[in-house]
Amino acid sequence: MGIFTRLFKIGQAEANNLVDKLEDPIKLTEQGIRDLKKDLDESLKAFAEVKSLAIRSKRELNDYASKANDYEQKAMLILKKSQDGSIETADADRLAGQALTKKEECTSNAARSKGDLQKLEVSINQLQANINNLKSKVSHYENELKTLKARAKVSAATKKINKSLSGIDSNSTISMLEKMKDKVSRDEELAEAYGEMADSNKSFDDELDSVLDTTDVKSSNALEEMKRKLNM
Repeated sequence: MGIFTRLFKIGQAEANNLVDKLEDPIKLTEQGIRDLKKDLDESLKAFAEVKSLAIRSKRELNDYASKANDYEQKAMLILKKSQDGSIETADADRLAGQALTKKEECTSNAARSKGDLQKLEVSINQLQANINNLKSKVSHYENELKTLKARAKVSAATKKINKSLSGIDSNSTISMLEKMKDKVSRDEELAEAYGEMADSNKSFDDELDSVLDTTDVKSSNALEEMKRKLNM
């Protein structure tokens, strides 16, 4: 429960600072939600038990009240029988007295059951409020967890993109391209150097042949030789 006191009862800016200090805020939040759900399950069990006690107390209250009324009615019937001579007065007084005693016992038990029921109803209302509060917290924290996970993914992706764009990572694409550019430039410079070395090793005849079109000269000589043979 302590993690939620620290994590959710502060502003977003302070929450961000706190999250940075946590080893794994998502796992801690998930554990906190599991703890809350465990508390909720225990509260639901306690609520069911208290509810069953209240049902029993209410049933007992109704039973005692019904019996008290029944004993009272029986006492009245016995006294009426005594009046019309159906039963001896002494027996009627004894039975009616005992019936009224039973009525008082039932009335007392009914009052006790009523008191127990009122106390249980107070506990039921308190437990119901706690359950509603826990349900609200679980729902709220689950939504907070979804938001936290989404923010974590976005921040990780944004960090990776910004890191690549800023060239901080030596293994990034930009760094590799720069290395490739340097290598290509060195290869071009080396090729140019070999070309200059090849030009410096040419003979005078090679230099003449490179200036003159030797193919045209050879063709012209062959044409003159053919004219000579034909006496042209």
